[in-house]
Amino acid sequence: MRWEYEPRSFPIQWDEEGRPTKSFTPDFYLPDEDVFVELTTMKQSLVTKKKRKVRLFRARYPDVDIRLLYRRDYLHLVFKYGLDSAPPSGSELVPTRHSGPPLVTRLTDRNRSTSG
Repeated sequence: MRWEYEPRSFPIQWDEEGRPTKSFTPDFYLPDEDVFVELTTMKQSLVTKKKRKVRLFRARYPDVDIRLLYRRDYLHLVFKYGLDSAPPSGSELVPTRHSGPPLVTRLTDRNRSTSG
């Protein structure tokens, strides 16, 4: 799967003179699907802030597809594709060896090695 890391920033707020005062840069762009992806895997305390930015983004750019992935979505993919062992029953889902975007690199590298 082809992907680009933070390829574009989008203004989401402007001052009275029309100058951008706040921008949003989604984490990834998947060109084959024409979708932007924002991850909220690291600091869950920032989820509310990211949700607000995504809401402003969607209001300003309704024709641009963006997906917000939460920690649980990320961990589901990690375990589904065998990039980490499943956590013990009843424990909190926390990756033991990986964090954040480097896993996306591993997914991409893994797909390349199995498809070619």
